[in-house]
Amino acid sequence: MAGFRSRSESQRSQNSQKSQPRRGQDGGRAKGYQQRRPQERQEKPKLRGSGDAVRDVALSVLRQVTEEDAYANLVAPQAIRRAGLKGRDAAFATELIYGSLRATGLLDAVIALAAGREVEKIDSMALDILRLGTYQILRTRVEDHAAVDTSVNLAKAFGAQRASGFINGVLRTVTRTPAEDWVARVAGGSGIADVSLRHAHPAWIGEVFNESLGGSSTSIAPDLEEALTADDARPIVHLAARPGLMSAEELALVSGGTEGRFSPYAVYVDDGAPRDLDPIKEKLASVQDEGSQLIALTLVRAALDKQDTGRWLDLCAGPGGKTAFIGSWAVGEGAAVDAVEITPHRATLISQALDADMPVTVHVGDGRKLQDIDSLDYPDGGFDRILVDAPCSGLGALRRRPEARWRKTLGDVPQLVALQRELLTAAYEAVAPGGVVVYSTCSPHRAETSDVVRFVAHKTGARIEDARQVLPELKDTTTTAAGGEDQFIQLWPHRHGTDAMFIAVLTKPVEQQAHRTVG
Repeated sequence: MAGFRSRSESQRSQNSQKSQPRRGQDGGRAKGYQQRRPQERQEKPKLRGSGDAVRDVALSVLRQVTEEDAYANLVAPQAIRRAGLKGRDAAFATELIYGSLRATGLLDAVIALAAGREVEKIDSMALDILRLGTYQILRTRVEDHAAVDTSVNLAKAFGAQRASGFINGVLRTVTRTPAEDWVARVAGGSGIADVSLRHAHPAWIGEVFNESLGGSSTSIAPDLEEALTADDARPIVHLAARPGLMSAEELALVSGGTEGRFSPYAVYVDDGAPRDLDPIKEKLASVQDEGSQLIALTLVRAALDKQDTGRWLDLCAGPGGKTAFIGSWAVGEGAAVDAVEITPHRATLISQALDADMPVTVHVGDGRKLQDIDSLDYPDGGFDRILVDAPCSGLGALRRRPEARWRKTLGDVPQLVALQRELLTAAYEAVAPGGVVVYSTCSPHRAETSDVVRFVAHKTGARIEDARQVLPELKDTTTTAAGGEDQFIQLWPHRHGTDAMFIAVLTKPVEQQAHRTVG
C-alpha cells in the first residue's frame, strides 16, 4: 500500500533471527505487561529524557494530545522550538508527530493484534510509545531495531519502566510481519470501512467522502482511494501574498517557493519555517491554504445586481486569515469591512492578523444576532457583500489537523448544520437587495454544504449563482459537487492540492428588502 514500505525476504529473515520470542510472548502476542491500577501505572518521569531529543519531543506532543486534547498543529511547533531542533531533526520530529496522529486508528488496529488485547486496556503512556514505534516500523525508513530500542528507552525515561518489556515484545512482533501484510490483516476487505482504514480514516469519514465524490452506500466512487491517500499525506505549505501589498511572483522569489495553480496570490513552499520570512512578519503575506484564498476571492469578485457602496461583512471571521485577505482588497476598493466573531480570543487573533492600515473593524458578537452588537454600524440598506465561512466539522482540513479525524464523530454534524442554517439565514437577511452572500465550509459533507444552501435558498427565496463563473482559474478542473450540483464548487486535495473547501454564491433579488434579524 502507498505509504507503507516493503521488506525483502532477507530483511524479514534477519529480523526473525534478531527478534526471537521473549518471555511473555506466545504465538506472536506479547503478554508481558499486565494491567495495573491507574495510580500504579506510571512512574515519575525522568527530566533528563531518553537521550533522543527528536523522539522525546514527539512523545511529549503525543502526550499533550492524549491527556489535554491539545491540537498538534499548535503545540508541536512550540515543542520543537523549545527543544532547539532544526533542519532534519525538526522535520523528523514533525513527521513522527503528525504521522503517528494521522494513522492512529490503523496503528491501534495493528497494535491490538500484535499485543493480543484491545488498546483500551493498554496504559495510556505505553500506548503512545507503541504508536510512535509502530509508525516508524510500518511507515518510515527507520531500521526495525532502532524503532524498538528507542521506544523501550522512552518507556524507561518517561515513567513507563514497568511497561518496557511489554513494549519491546509488541514492537518485535510487529517487525516480524511485513507492513503490507499487517494492513491486509486489519483492513483487507473491499468495503468502505476497510478502504478507509487502509488509508487511516474512520469508516464514517470514508462514507462521507464517498458520497461527496459521487459514490453511494452500494458503490465506491472511482477516486475515493485517491482522495483518502491525498488526505493521509502531509500537505505542503501554502502562502498568500496580500492583494495590493505584494505579488505572488515577489513572494515566490523571497520564499524560494513556486507560484500557485489557481489563486493569483498563492505560493507553495515545501518546508522550512515560513512564519520566519520577512513578508510574513511584516504582514505583506500570510500562511493560508490556497482554497481559503479562493473563498476570499469569490467574495470580492462576485458580481452584484446593485452599486457596491463598500460595506462588506465577514460574519464568522475568526481567526482572521480570510478577513486580512479581504481587508487588503478593500483598501484598493475604498471599502470598509466589519468582522464579527463570537469568541473574544478569536476576535483578538483577527486583530493580530490585520495590518493597521486595513479598513477592518472587529466586533465581538453573535453573527445570528447582528442587532445585538452595539459597536456594529448596521447600514440601512444592508451590506453589499457578506462572507459566511461557517463553523463546520472540518473534514476538509484533516490533513492539517492530524488528530482531528479520530476525535470527530458523525454525531457532531447535526448541531453544526443547525448553526450553519441560522448563520446563513442571518447573513441573507442582512445583505442588501442585489448583494451577494458567499457561503463556505472546510468540509465536503453534503449535509453541511449543498444541503444547507438549498435549505436556506428555499426558505428565503435566495438565488443560487454559478460559483464557477467567479473563479475561471478552476475551469479545467473537476469542482462539481456530488449529485450534479454544478453551480457549487467543491475543492479536493487529490484534485486541486487544496483543503476540501466548499463554496456557494447566493444573490438577493432586487425586489427583496434587507432587514435586521430578530433575536
